[in-house]
Amino acid sequence: MASDRRPKMKRPAAVSDLLGAFLSGTPAEKRLYEGRIWLVWDQAVGDRIALHAQPSAYREGTLTVTVDSAPWMQQLTYLKKELIAKVNEQLGQEMVREIYMKAGRIVPPTLKKPHVPKRRELSDVEATEITEQTATISDPELRSILERLIKRDRESRD
Repeated sequence: MASDRRPKMKRPAAVSDLLGAFLSGTPAEKRLYEGRIWLVWDQAVGDRIALHAQPSAYREGTLTVTVDSAPWMQQLTYLKKELIAKVNEQLGQEMVREIYMKAGRIVPPTLKKPHVPKRRELSDVEATEITEQTATISDPELRSILERLIKRDRESRD
């Protein structure tokens, strides 16, 4: 019995990788990289600090952090060098050279559940249409994948 030697399909590229490649060499590339500060902040400083202090701006090495109370601002002032080191460690390079703290309101992250679309049962007519639409695809694996995608799309429609 001959083995199936179809070439394997490459996995799709992450959107962040595509954006990075598309913006390479432009000023927007720098802004995209700077945006990583917001992504790594909570992990770098820990949940307890992140509940009371969040990054609000970044410009030329200075990270502005909004802090929700005077006692936390005082405490974090003593921890500036440590916070800078932790953020830069998460970023993998020295981007933050200074932290400027300002008083303000912290908006806690919402803990709502992700939206899961309601699914409905497809009619026999719809199931037949999907089969007919994909019947000309010779690769059974690809045909099966497309059938599932079309089915999920139709199930989520009203």
